This record gives sequence, structure tokens and C-alpha cells, in this order.
Amino acid sequence: MSERPPVSRPVRIGLLGCADIARRRTLPAILAEPAAELVAVAARDTNKAKVYAKEFGGEVVRDYEALLARPDVEAVYVPLPAGLHHEWIMRALDVGKHALVEKPLTTRYADTAEVLALAGARGLTLMENLTFLRHGLHSTVANLVTAGEIGELRAVHGVFGFPPLNPGDIRYRPDLGGGALLDVGVYPLSTARLFLRPDLEVVGATRTEDPEHGVDVAGGALLCSPDGRTAQIDFGFQHGYRCEYTLWGSQGSIFVDRAFTPPPTWRPTVRLKRQHDVQELVLPPEDQFATTLREFVTAVRTGGERAGVAERSRTLAGLVDEVRERARTLRAGQGLPGRGEDLIRRHG
Repeated sequence: MSERPPVSRPVRIGLLGCADIARRRTLPAILAEPAAELVAVAARDTNKAKVYAKEFGGEVVRDYEALLARPDVEAVYVPLPAGLHHEWIMRALDVGKHALVEKPLTTRYADTAEVLALAGARGLTLMENLTFLRHGLHSTVANLVTAGEIGELRAVHGVFGFPPLNPGDIRYRPDLGGGALLDVGVYPLSTARLFLRPDLEVVGATRTEDPEHGVDVAGGALLCSPDGRTAQIDFGFQHGYRCEYTLWGSQGSIFVDRAFTPPPTWRPTVRLKRQHDVQELVLPPEDQFATTLREFVTAVRTGGERAGVAERSRTLAGLVDEVRERARTLRAGQGLPGRGEDLIRRHG
């Protein structure tokens, strides 16, 4: 877990876009963090911006350009649709603002490389808000693997999926960077990278396309590392809810449920199985959004960890592009509309 930065002067943050994830998770984390302060709020819908400002503070600004022009805004939080990230990250960096951006950082490797290069050249912090990576749960799992609790790690299987979203959801819009790979596939992909290191190759993939919306609503991929270890990932918007991964070793396995989006009050359970011996380790609750925000404001003040954070985002973007390039496209079947969003709210 990142340490709390000294509160000499809070990082002054502007909100670019009033997304639901901002209201549910990130803005409460900003409100609770002494080293951060929300000073400005901008949205396409001014009435929505007023609601967010009333709840979390900050001055309502007429549009995104006006917010970026404010001298009292040091950093921006960008929960806009993925297809708009590249443009607004570039604009923010161009005027000297640090940026915390909802995942994925951008929708293509080339765009991700461009924004990371600009941030590095300007000495600015640019962080992808893929918060599960900062939850202490995964450090605990990594320590178990390092300690040899399951022998040699052989394979990783990650799954994230839920039933169809409401028909008007922006994740069904290709022009806004919609689709299951960018929304949920990045979680098991990041898990594969986390435990098998970055030199992974996508050796096969599928994507199931919804012809009505023109986006992928499901998919899977097989990856391998140079030493012969493998990862299998599955994801989508047309499934019963699953949010988990399994690490399979030469002498046992580790299973983690609610792995990617646990609520801040959730006590994660790590299930360690060796032959007929099964242990369950129950860990303390943790707010991964608060941990990520703390890491962000610390980096803004100190400049620390920028290279490692950038490399994680760059590698993930490369894997996403590889999945797209190698995927065989399938046709979606009929689903039940509008249940996925309810499950997302219920589970984190």
C-alpha cells in the first residue's frame, strides 16, 4: 500500500466529466484524502456538474476547455468515455496538468505511447486508474507464489464478465471506445502481465461482435511467456457475473474471487489448495481507489514511480492491440438486456 503523502499543500484537482464511476468511487476518495482537493467540475450537462459539485465540492465550470485554463487546477481526473481519453489527455498535458485517467488510458497502443511520451517529456504524472493493481490482495498472492506455496507457477486464468448492459450504455458505442475488451478484458490481461511478467505474447484470441452496436461483447485470449507458461483470459457483457482469477502451479493453486472491483468494505479471501489441503486466508478490507489516488498525488508532489507506471500502461495497451489483431470474430447471440449495470453497482 502506498504511504500517505505529507499534507503541505493538497493537489488541486479538476474533474473532466461526471461519470458514474467518479461519483461512486473516485470522488469519495478525493474527499477523504487530505492531500487532494477537488476545486473544479466540468461536464457536458451543467445540471449534473452542479449535483456533483454540491456533493463533493469544487466550482462548476462551463466546459472542459475552461477547466483546463484555470490556474488553480494542477491535475485533472478524466473519467470520460475511453474514445475521448487521447484528445483530453493531450490537451491537459499541453497546458501542464497532471492527469489521472480511467482505464483504459487510450484505446490504441500508438495513442497510449504518444500520451506517455508527452507526459515524460513534460515531467508530468500520467496514471491509468486501473485500481485493482494497487490493492494489497494481489501483493499477498504474489508473496505466496514467491514463497513457493504452489510450487512453480504454470498458468493463469482470469475471468471478468456480467450480463448485458442497458441498451443505451456508452459501452455499446464504438465511436466512444466501447466494447468488452476495453471495459473488462483489460483486467484479466493485466492479471496475466502481473504474474507472468511483461514479455507475454498473444497466440490466439476470439472476439464476439454484436452486429446491432458494432462492438465486441465477449472474447477470450490465450497468451504465453518465453519460458512456456500460459494465461487464458475470458471477458464479456453476456455472462453470469464472474470476477476472479486462478493461479495454477506445479504443486497447487490459488483462487481469488471478487478480484478486480471489490467494494471498500469487502474482506478478500485467498483460497490456497495443495492436494487435499485447502486453506482460506481472509484479508482486511481496503479501498483500492483511495490507494491509487494516494499514489497519484504522491507522484505529483515527488515525481516518483512515473517510469514503472508508464511501462505498465504501455505493455497493457500492446496486449490489447495484439488481442484485436489475432482475434477471430464471432457473431453474438441473443441476450437479456439491462442487468449488467445493476450487478456492477452491487459488486463494486
